[in-house]
Amino acid sequence: MSRIGVKPVPVPAAVQMEIAEGNLVTVKGPKGELQQQLPGDIILDREDGQVVVKRPSEIRRHKALHGLTRTLLNNMVVGVTAGFKKDLEIAGVGYRAAKDGSVLVLQVGYSHVVRLDPPAGITYLVEGNNKVSVQGIDKQLVGEEAARVRSVRKPEPYKGKGIRYANERIRRKAGKAGKAGK
Repeated sequence: MSRIGVKPVPVPAAVQMEIAEGNLVTVKGPKGELQQQLPGDIILDREDGQVVVKRPSEIRRHKALHGLTRTLLNNMVVGVTAGFKKDLEIAGVGYRAAKDGSVLVLQVGYSHVVRLDPPAGITYLVEGNNKVSVQGIDKQLVGEEAARVRSVRKPEPYKGKGIRYANERIRRKAGKAGKAGK
């Protein structure tokens, strides 16, 4: 039995959830609206302020989709109520970030500045000049955008320079050993 799938998804009073034909779920809340097509095999039941996800049989496919569907549904509810956020740190001499309107401007050791336009539903927050936060209501989109910002200059293992997640640890390597026979 799925440990995640059997937990009911609580739906707060401020959230409106509509489950249409074929499990097309629309969730509206204080932060915005999300719509997603969930697997049609899985059964979604509304019971007094919560949604229970059930699987129709014990076949392998239904077992795999059970927990996934519940997690996707929960992420939609959390997104429209609290939202999601990924923090990034910039390390390196002369490396910095700034905002120009909604555009993120990065100076990370290239001969030019890198300008990143946010996709719809994503906002950038810059704290100081070396901390960037990617915020939005769609968890998948926030993660993808944070990965895109990080890919501009991935952290390197020798000096640790680059853009990394706030909780990421960089495995450092020793540099050149030098000549031994002097």
